[in-house]
Amino acid sequence: MLIKAIPFVFVILWASGFVGARFGLQYAEPATLLSIRMALNILLFLIIAGLLHRRIPTGKDFWHSCIAGLLIHGFYLGGSYFAISLGMPAGLSSLLVGIQPILTAIILLSLTQEQFKPSQWLGLLLGFIGITMVLMGKMEWQSELHKTSAFCFCLSALFGITLGTLYQKKYCQQIDMIGGATIQYLAALTLFLPIALKFETMKVLWTTEFILSLAWLVICLSCIALLLLLYMVNKNASSSVASMFYLVPPITAIQAWLIFGESFSWIGIVGFVLAASAVYLVAKKPDISILMSKSVKLKPEV
Repeated sequence: MLIKAIPFVFVILWASGFVGARFGLQYAEPATLLSIRMALNILLFLIIAGLLHRRIPTGKDFWHSCIAGLLIHGFYLGGSYFAISLGMPAGLSSLLVGIQPILTAIILLSLTQEQFKPSQWLGLLLGFIGITMVLMGKMEWQSELHKTSAFCFCLSALFGITLGTLYQKKYCQQIDMIGGATIQYLAALTLFLPIALKFETMKVLWTTEFILSLAWLVICLSCIALLLLLYMVNKNASSSVASMFYLVPPITAIQAWLIFGESFSWIGIVGFVLAASAVYLVAKKPDISILMSKSVKLKPEV
């Protein structure tokens, strides 16, 4: 019974990352917070790799891990954190980035001979309508001074996680996931730290709340969520997670409402439901993981 609950726990943890980001950003600037988080991730994963005798990638695998890390953790986390720091609601950030399975399916279908099924076309239509309704509906921003910049950062996060996932699937499948994650976090740190040094004050309010939020981001998200993912991959249950990612935006919205009082109008709530349904319809058939397996054969290994 507990094993069957693992995909749900994983999705809930993933959704909490957006809320954790908003919470932590009350005490530190985005690049500073991410630099601290990446440094702690590296330390934690070096310990795990040592205890489990996992191999840290070298040579070509090292550089592949770096590129995947810059896309997934650098652009995805960086874009999300900067968008939220500029006032974007955590729920809206999760929704916009959460259409990643749709963008992935579009890219993969354009590279293969597969065709969209009627349900997928319906999903694309629902996704467009849903996002439009959310954007048209009334929502509370922390600040509306930099809305355009916030949307741009969120868009970079969307393309970062999409391209990063495809790159990792193509070039990093043979790399130990714990060792590879260590290098990915290192690559992200090399991106965030110079930005923090150059453009931020790097001041941190080391309150109990900040330490607890940082511990949640590092231990629960970067560690436990990844270990759950590794377990599900080993048990061939990762497809169940892929089909459940449509739950992430509404779960994030609920969490943000409970913790921060983020509210959406009824139009926005309906939009969330439609967007979640769109991700489910597009990502479900054909299975994105199958398309990704086909796509890795399109280009020779470099």
